[in-house]
Amino acid sequence: MTAMHRLQHGITDVAILPRDLARSVAFYRDQVGFTVEHVMPGFVDFDGPGVRLALWERDHLRRTIGVDVDLTSPAGVMVAVRLDSTSEVDEWYERLRSQSVEFESAPADYPWNARGAYFRGPDDELWELFAWHAGGEPGHV
Repeated sequence: MTAMHRLQHGITDVAILPRDLARSVAFYRDQVGFTVEHVMPGFVDFDGPGVRLALWERDHLRRTIGVDVDLTSPAGVMVAVRLDSTSEVDEWYERLRSQSVEFESAPADYPWNARGAYFRGPDDELWELFAWHAGGEPGHV
C-alpha cells in the first residue's frame, strides 16, 4: 500500500463490546480505577492518556449502526480512528474501498453527533472511522 493510501491518523479509541455493559463499567471503573468520561445509552467511555477505552453495548451497536454483532461470542473489539473532519470520513471510505476494503456500512451521520463508517479487519475485528460534527462530543460527564 502506498503512502497515499496509508491511513495517517493514530488509533484514538479501543472499544470492548461487552455482553453486560453495567458489569463491565463496574469492573473498569471500580476495580481497575478508570474515570468515566462520557455516558450515553448503550455506551460508556473512560478518560485516559493516549488511546481511549470505550464500552459499547453489542445490542445498541447493532440497533444504531446496523452492524451484525454476535451476541453469543465471548469477546468483541472495535478499534476507532478519529479523523479531523466529517468529509475526511468520506474520503477515507473511498480510498479504502479502492484498496478492496469491504465496509459494513457506508459513511453516515449518527445521533451522537458524529459521522462514521465501519469495516472489519482480517480477524473480524470491527474498525470505526469517525469525525465529530460541529458541537463536538455529546454526553460529557
